[in-house]
Amino acid sequence: MNNLIKLLLNAFAVVVLSKVLSGVSVDSYLTAIVVALILAILNLFVKPILIILTLPITVLTLGLFLLIVNALIILIANSLVDGFSVSSIWVALLFSVLLSILQSILHSFLKED
Repeated sequence: MNNLIKLLLNAFAVVVLSKVLSGVSVDSYLTAIVVALILAILNLFVKPILIILTLPITVLTLGLFLLIVNALIILIANSLVDGFSVSSIWVALLFSVLLSILQSILHSFLKED
């Protein structure tokens, strides 16, 4: 039940950021839920592979390249979900940073057992 609430909070964060950022658009609330689900799946399976493959450049940039990896995950979700669009990698980078901040704020309201 807690994971479903987190998924809905993430979808809410996607909708809020699509209203705030001009380069991001989401067609409907159902699309936002699908985007949140796809991002969760990509973060679970694809992101660890990308982190391992980009480990040398991540070490050279002292971890800052992980922001680019997050933006790439957003762009992969952009190509997988119809009705969700991100205009450029820079918008995806800003979207990923703001999404992380908003998710941490929203998830802090959930009571952990």
